[in-house]
Amino acid sequence: MKETKILCMKRRQAFKYELVPTGEQQRQMRRFASSCRFVYNKALALQKTNHDAGGKFIGYVAMAKQLTAWRNNSETGWLADTPAQPLQQALKDLEQAYKNFFAKRADFPRFKKKGRHESFRYPQGCKLDQANNCLFLPKLGWLRYRNSRVVLGAVKNVTVSQSGGKWYVSIQTEREVPEPVHPSRSIVGIDVGVARFATLSDGVVFTPRNSFKRHERALAKVQRAMSRKRKFSNNWKKAKTKVTKLHQKIANVRRDFLHKTSHEICKNHAIIVIEDLQVRNMSKSAAGTKEKPGRNVRAKSGLNKSILDQGWFEFRRQLEYKQAWRGGQVIAVPPQNTSRTCPVCGHIAKENRKDQARFKCVRCGFEGNADVVGAMNILRAGHARLACEVNGAVRPSAAGTHRSDSRGGSIPRLSTVGIPQL
Repeated sequence: MKETKILCMKRRQAFKYELVPTGEQQRQMRRFASSCRFVYNKALALQKTNHDAGGKFIGYVAMAKQLTAWRNNSETGWLADTPAQPLQQALKDLEQAYKNFFAKRADFPRFKKKGRHESFRYPQGCKLDQANNCLFLPKLGWLRYRNSRVVLGAVKNVTVSQSGGKWYVSIQTEREVPEPVHPSRSIVGIDVGVARFATLSDGVVFTPRNSFKRHERALAKVQRAMSRKRKFSNNWKKAKTKVTKLHQKIANVRRDFLHKTSHEICKNHAIIVIEDLQVRNMSKSAAGTKEKPGRNVRAKSGLNKSILDQGWFEFRRQLEYKQAWRGGQVIAVPPQNTSRTCPVCGHIAKENRKDQARFKCVRCGFEGNADVVGAMNILRAGHARLACEVNGAVRPSAAGTHRSDSRGGSIPRLSTVGIPQL
């Protein structure tokens, strides 16, 4: 008998836990994070000075030699108290930041500010004792952590970070898993919005959590209290801790909502079609300049706040990696005319959507909820994208947005079309 080969894929996953360090370990972690920030800023300043002098970008190897000199220097010899690996990782992070800038994926690297995103990373040398809820880190020893789930796979790196006055550890692992096959055979389109967080083409609606809006008054209250304190005094630090904790609560509520929503959608649908929204451009300020002031600045500011409160970009990121783990697929289609196209006759007009909630075609008279109609058009564009991929035809990326009398739902012939492998 022939042996059937099981296709496997490598999965990288991070497991995050809260650390329970001693007082001495907390002081050491603060020193390590400060040393990594110092090395990052010093290397960035050196890169800028070299660039202003007409020199080329200094690679990681040359910067690592410079780091050795800093550790042996009498002025910066205190860097030797920090493990060399986290300091080297800070240089690698800077090099990656430059690569992202050259590839136009991010802005130019900026100096790190004290008290923001304090962290350091170990690429190796860590030991994990899950039975006793302990973790060994070089020059820190064994640390206790709150074990909420089992760590699966081989440990690749460990990142220690501080947030809201607490220390957390993120353990990234790698393991081989069987090639996933999604249990569902359906496809769905998703229209995201402010009044409705997500509207599916099959009529399912997810109401927004509005985490920031719910805590906006409380946040303004503690921020006003902090502004009345003398900066860097003990009372100011206490007030700042309250602000930080409230910001962390807002972020946790939003993240929890996005995880639950994305999990529910990915569990029930093999292919998810979404709009390729440029959230950064959509949430730009409309204030303008003194010479050319913007219009409707207050209304646009409120809209920007609502867009950022929904977390659309994070929602898309979660959909993509969860579908990859389940064997599904996420298709992004252009958002042009998805809310103005009639799903019945295909007529495109601005007058089709006179208000935010209702859609009425001026040609055939079709009426429906505007968000559901948008999700149906998004689904139709996903159908066209799949058909073009299977047939090998060259079509516009928005093909099929207004050419179908179907109203969405599952694809009964999806097995003949096939789900592209990830």
